[in-house]
This record gives sequence, structure tokens and C-alpha cells, in this order.
Amino acid sequence: MQEVKGPKKPLIYYYGIVVLILLLLNFLAIPWLNQRQIQQVDYGTFVEMAENKELGKVEVQQEDNQILFTDKDNTTIYKTGMMPDQELTQRLLDSRAQFEGEIIQQVNPFLSFLLTWILPIIIFISIGQYMAKRVMKNAGGSNAMMFGKSNARIYVKSSDGIKFSDIAGEDEAKENLSEIVDYLHNPNKYKDIGASMPKGILLVGPPGTGKTMLAKAVAGESNVPFFSISGSEFVEMFVGMGASKVRELFKQAKEKAPCIVFIDEIDAIGQKRDGRVGGNDEREQTLNQLLTEMDGFEGNNGVIILAATNRPETLDPALTRPGRFDRRVPVELPDLKGREEILKVHAKKIKLGENVDFSKIARMASGASGAELANIINEAALRAVRDHRSYVTEADLEESIEVVIAGYQKKNAILTDTEKKIVAYHEVGHALVAAKQTNSAPVQKITIVPRTSGALGYTMQVEEGNHYLMSQAELENKIATLTGGRAAEELIFHSASTGASNDIEQATKLARAMITRYGMSKDFDMVALETVNNQYLGGDSSLACSAETQTEIDKQVITLVKQQHEKAMKILNENRQKLDEISEYLYEKETITGEEFMDILNRN
Repeated sequence: MQEVKGPKKPLIYYYGIVVLILLLLNFLAIPWLNQRQIQQVDYGTFVEMAENKELGKVEVQQEDNQILFTDKDNTTIYKTGMMPDQELTQRLLDSRAQFEGEIIQQVNPFLSFLLTWILPIIIFISIGQYMAKRVMKNAGGSNAMMFGKSNARIYVKSSDGIKFSDIAGEDEAKENLSEIVDYLHNPNKYKDIGASMPKGILLVGPPGTGKTMLAKAVAGESNVPFFSISGSEFVEMFVGMGASKVRELFKQAKEKAPCIVFIDEIDAIGQKRDGRVGGNDEREQTLNQLLTEMDGFEGNNGVIILAATNRPETLDPALTRPGRFDRRVPVELPDLKGREEILKVHAKKIKLGENVDFSKIARMASGASGAELANIINEAALRAVRDHRSYVTEADLEESIEVVIAGYQKKNAILTDTEKKIVAYHEVGHALVAAKQTNSAPVQKITIVPRTSGALGYTMQVEEGNHYLMSQAELENKIATLTGGRAAEELIFHSASTGASNDIEQATKLARAMITRYGMSKDFDMVALETVNNQYLGGDSSLACSAETQTEIDKQVITLVKQQHEKAMKILNENRQKLDEISEYLYEKETITGEEFMDILNRN
């Protein structure tokens, strides 16, 4: 069970407590001490002491209807209530008592000094020491000598940990890492033939594909210590502290060898050193120390370094050279078979209904990562609970895919009849253009129910199998399908709406990639005019050509999209009757399946 820590309180919170304590001392504690020093006597005792000239100082408090007085030596304070006494003044004059303002010290001077000066200083010093210890603990230790200590967490094999059997869809990565686990269990098998394991293994791939989970599976499978730390934990406020943490980490690893060290998000410290003035000296010192420690290992000493990153192209070449990170293990998005296996693994945790076709669900979830597939299963289970069912159906899984893709249905969004009709024709325009082209994916579902992502409707196409290559004709057909929605609006309503904004963006992006990256332009031939950065994080692209060439690229992009737009318009014109028939059916039903769509389309 994980410990849940509350939020850390600000410094003002503690000083507020000090102020409150001081107020309580001055307004409650000190008056209470005053009362403890005063002795209550009757009025007769006061008269008797006055007649015997035993009074020292006297204070008459008419507002409180009482008299405070001391003995002749001013060592004891007395209090008595006032009585009707016309001779009081003369009696006091005869007793030779002293009359002053506030003649009686309410608290012992030494005690007052302790409470008002010494105690607050002690409290403030204690809070300062506590805050200093907390800052040092956050920096990596409980005192000044702990700043360079490593924050690595140590895991060992456990009966309920993640194993390779719990991971699906990454067979090649599991095979590579299984070899590492086998080497740690049976090193002599490799030493006898003279083989040595890579010193470092770099796991690269998009977010959510299971890089960290694979590292946890290695910890679950191996019987050796497993050190886990994030790259960002090496970055410290003080220069040199990160390098000290690296030294400490590798010192622990050498002491516990054979073992595995896993550094997550290594790009936080492993980025290229570009020599810029004013760069991050702390990060570079940490990287230099990491390079030195990895180079200092002796052969076959049983220490394996695992690291994970989404940005391998940003790593320093000295870090990825042979002898350091010798092996790169891609952890890519799963294919159709991999998605099906991942869905089955996560489905073990929930109660399923009968006849759930995971192959169909996997085809619908094309391009999804392992984390997204796990989220799809969980969303399906939540939907079953909302519908008061004790099991998950195939319909739940299909709806959960739509939730991940387009968001939840907006039940309070009410379209006008005109808007609803425009959206219906728009979506059927996409589907009809796709169906009438031979190299387009089959239509799975059409809906005009608004979603929380902002989509007023969408057309889902599902590929029958894996496609690793796309021909020029397939790409052109895809652009035509994207323009089909706007073409239907122009054909029926003779105007355009804002609903095609996302279609326009995708069509333009695809047309530009065909010309600048895929070499599908006769004028530019096989010349790369665009480079892609961060391929695992969205794939930002930048043009690498002159301004004149960019102008020509823009012209060709416009021409290509315009040609496919005209082709979509021609297809819809030739099938105007079906366009009207299917759109009216969709307008009434709001959601139709691919089978219903094809039945109407093929009906005579």
C-alpha cells in the first residue's frame, strides 16, 4: 500500500504558530501567573495591618472594587475587596503606606524575561533548524554531508511483481532483455565462450509503449538488485551535486554486482554538449561523470545499465557510442497482433461478456500505444458500471475506443435541424468517397453525435490488416476522402462551413509530406526538402530548402489538394442519389454501422 503524503506547509505556517504562542503567553499565561502570586485576604486583615503599620505599598483599584497592598518588606502581594469605609483615607495616611500608580510588579522580572525574550528565540531557532533539515532532505540527505547521496530506489524479485508474461506486443524487446536476465543468472555460460553483455542498453520509443514497464519486468524476472532512478533526479541546485550522485550510484552498483541500474528519461542529463556560452554547467558535469563511470567498468563484472528515452536523437554521441550504450532496443507502437495480445493481457483484470472479438477491437484501435489500450479496457469497464452491468461487452470496448479518439458524447449539445443535416451530409461525403475508391480503408461507423473533443461527428475507417507501406495512390485517395466532407457541403448546400477545419489541416499536412519527404513530386524527384525532429514526440518538421523552393512546394501542395477535392466532388456527383439516401438515414438514426452504410450503398 502506497503512502500518501500531504502537501508541504509553507514557512509562514510555522511562524504563524510562533506568533500565536506568544499571544497566548502575553494574554493568558502571564495574567494567570499574576493571579497565582496574589494572596486573597479579608478586609479585616487589611485594617489590622494598617493599624499595626505593617503596610508597604497600597494601590486602590476603584474600577475593580478592590485594594492591592504589600507587606512592609514588599515581599508578598495581598488583595481584598473594598468596603464602605469613610476612614479609609485617614487610616492609610496613619499607616504611613506608600501610594503610587501600578506599584506591584505583576510577574517576577526574571520569569518575564524568560517568557518574552528567551522562549521566542528558542522557538525561532528550532523552526530554522527544522526547515534546514527539511531542505537538505529534499536535496538528497538529512544533513549537509548527504547532498551528494543517490536517490536510487532498489527493487528485488517479488512474487507479485511485473514479469515478462505480463507484457505483450513487444516480443523483440522482451527477447533482448531476457538475454540480459539470463546472463545475470548464468554468467559462466557466456564467459566460457568469451562473450560479454553490452554495458548499456537504451530503450527508445514513443510515450506509452512500455519502456519503463519492460524495465520493471527485468526487475521482476531477475534475482539481482535493481536500481531505479530518473534522469531529472541527478540535476541539483548546486554545481557538482549531480556528479556526486552519479558517483554514489555507481559505487553502490559495484558493491552489489551483479545488478541492474535503470535510468529513466536519460535525456534530462544526456543531451548533446554544444559548447554554448552560459550553458548548464551542472548538467554537463553530471553527463561527464556518467561517461567516466560507464567507461570505468571492467569486462563481465555483472553491472548492466538500462536507460529509456523518447528523444534518442538529442543524446550526446559519446553516450551512445560502443562501449557505453552498446545496444539500442526500439519499443515501437504495437502492430495488429501486438494490440490484440495487449488487449487480452489487460482484459484479464476485468469481467468480460461472451463472444468479445479482440481482433476487431484491435483493428479499430489502429495506432494506439500500450498505455492507450490499457485505458480503453478501463474505460469499457467504467462504462459497464455506469450501465449497472457486472461484465464488459464488445459494445463497451467499441465505445471506449471512440471515447479515447473523440471524447465522450455531449448529451447537452443540441444541434439545429440545419446544422444536423449539414453534419450528416459532411460525414456521408467522407464515407461515400472512401467506399468508391479501391485503395481506401472500409467504413466501420458513421455518427453525427457531438463529442467533447469538439467534433460534431466523425467517420471511422478500419484497416483489415497491418500496413507498413502506403503507395502514392493510397495517399491521394486518403486526401480525397478528407476533402469529401467539404465537397458534399458544396454540392448540396452550395456553401462551406467551419466543420472541415481538421480535414483541411490533415489533407494539407499529408500533401506536403508527399512532396517534401516521400519524393512523390516529378519536379523535385528524390530530394529531401524537409527534416523531421523528435519522431517519437509528434514529429515536428522543418523545411531545408531555399525560399524559391518553398514557394514552388506551396504551389504543388495547393495543386495536389485541389485535384483530389475535384475528384471527391466528381464521385459525389455521380452518386448523388445515394448521398441523399444515406444522409437522410443518418439524420434520423444519428449513428449507423459500416454494414448499414454498405447495404444502402449496394441497394438497387
